Amino acid sequence: MVTEHDAKNRWPITISIMLATVMNSLDTTIANVALPHMQGSVSASPEQITWVLTSYIVSAAIMTPLSGWLADRIGRKRMFLISIGGFTAASMLCGIATSLPEIVLFRVLQGVFGAALIPLSQAVLLDINPPEKHGQAMAIWGAGAILGPILGPALGGYFTENFSWRWCFYINLPIGILAFLGVMFFISGDRLRAAKKFDFLGFGMLTLFIAAFQMVLDRGPSQDWFHSNEIWTETLLAAGGLWIFVVHTMTTDHPFFDKALIRDRNFVTASVFGFFVGILLFSTMALLPPMMQTLMGYPVLTSGLVSMPRGVGSFAAMFFVGRLIGKVDTRLILFVGLIISCGALLQMMNFDLAMGVWPFITSGIIQGLGVGLLFVPLSTLAFATIPPHLRPEGSSVYTLVRNLGSSVGISIMNALVVSNTQTMHASLASKIDPSDAVVRATLPRMLDPSTTAGITSLNGEITRQASMVAYVDDFRLMFIITIACMPMLLLMRKPRPVGGEPLHAIVD
Repeated sequence: MVTEHDAKNRWPITISIMLATVMNSLDTTIANVALPHMQGSVSASPEQITWVLTSYIVSAAIMTPLSGWLADRIGRKRMFLISIGGFTAASMLCGIATSLPEIVLFRVLQGVFGAALIPLSQAVLLDINPPEKHGQAMAIWGAGAILGPILGPALGGYFTENFSWRWCFYINLPIGILAFLGVMFFISGDRLRAAKKFDFLGFGMLTLFIAAFQMVLDRGPSQDWFHSNEIWTETLLAAGGLWIFVVHTMTTDHPFFDKALIRDRNFVTASVFGFFVGILLFSTMALLPPMMQTLMGYPVLTSGLVSMPRGVGSFAAMFFVGRLIGKVDTRLILFVGLIISCGALLQMMNFDLAMGVWPFITSGIIQGLGVGLLFVPLSTLAFATIPPHLRPEGSSVYTLVRNLGSSVGISIMNALVVSNTQTMHASLASKIDPSDAVVRATLPRMLDPSTTAGITSLNGEITRQASMVAYVDDFRLMFIITIACMPMLLLMRKPRPVGGEPLHAIVD
């Protein structure tokens, strides 16, 4: 029920909510372009520095399901204020961190406090708008959420080049303060609801599974995978946590999430689909800035600006798709989005070290358009066939699965880059014989393998070539994943309104 106070302050509330949403989405991308600089500052390896990204995503994924229960227990407004305040404080702590463990810990805190911002912001927007304006409200919310991918790389590059990577986190302070004040003054007082019994055993086992599984992915490359006792221990913990979670969910009367969600074919398929969309979107955004800076020699600001058009493409697509929802079969929109994403990945599979910035820009715009055509229609299909009372719970599960896809994708793709670079380096180096007169005659003098300087330069060039091949292999894998997602569209039913609400009454 929307109160008269909320209806009167609909736009101030919307602006305050959008500030919190932008702040949250900004932190998914703003640190990407600064990773190489952060790596040197905290003395981390290329594999370790990605923990700055995955720790945030995983902690947010774990805490998202708990946020709805907490909102019922302490009140939605109070939960919103705690989340914004905690997220803002954690951002400041990230900015003053002096070591890798510190910044990873503070990023975990960011995820813990920021987890509730997405579902709460959507729930509030749906509540303060009548059903016929839900599609428009979610389009506005989606546009705000996509401002992160648009502004994040450029802001991250600007702050890192002109000030320090620490300002990538300090920027949240003014945004967070404004959002906090807006929520405090404009949203009406809390109307507490009786919170249903929370399945802490299920939540704990799911948390154990996600945390242990992510540790396997993050630590695997540096620990030589299953040659390490640590990786075996974490794998067994992940398998045990998942097994107990599944058995407990199937047998208890009050499981972690309502079993009716599993029986909804659209919700299950869309959630799996969202897992792979998370891989495609966030893995690309995590891979490209380090690639541009380390292989192409781009300044950090240039890499940020070149990454920006991807968000612009998504921004444009999400506004366009809002007009199509309810008029065009949603599955057709998803299919077009996948086709466009395939086109972008095909272009990225042809990247090479001699190209300029335009292939990055054009492929980014195309991929942004494709991904932008996936987000809102996917949410529509996921939630249009489940009862309204299951939407908050469904939103938590859906967000968790998508975030898990993002963190898994970043870890796997980065691990493949490291592994494939080493493999390709060995393959290329084996083909160069310093004693071969033809080889010495073919290579330029600066790469002469008969001199110490030459062999050093040659090794560096081989590493660059091997790394580029490894990145292209990642893009090829993403292309295969995109193609593999297409048959899932056949499993989805054309949505029918539930509870008398229109098709576009959606929750992300």
